[in-house]
Amino acid sequence: MDEPFLRTMLFDYYGDLLTDKQKEYYDLHYMSDLSLFEIAEMYGTSRQAVWDIIRRAEQTLRDIEAKTGLVARAMQRRAAVAELVSLAETLPDSAAKRELVRRLEELTD
Repeated sequence: MDEPFLRTMLFDYYGDLLTDKQKEYYDLHYMSDLSLFEIAEMYGTSRQAVWDIIRRAEQTLRDIEAKTGLVARAMQRRAAVAELVSLAETLPDSAAKRELVRRLEELTD
């Protein structure tokens, strides 16, 4: 799994468990693509302070994932559903096939 996608998933699943400052800095850096310098300027702090907060936030997210495994299981389910959709696509075209594919795709939304 590529790292930016993993960071996004971890933040989506567990971001509410971070402090307000951790959430803000993490979001600005990884989701809004602001540099440490830009964030530091916005908040009147040092780049090192911003980096420390982001690093702690990321470690918190990874620790929670290590304990719960929710993101890993979600990714496994998504892969399994994608495989099932691929298999369903090989079936002869019918209303039942279209309904099956539609329902499988709903599982990944």
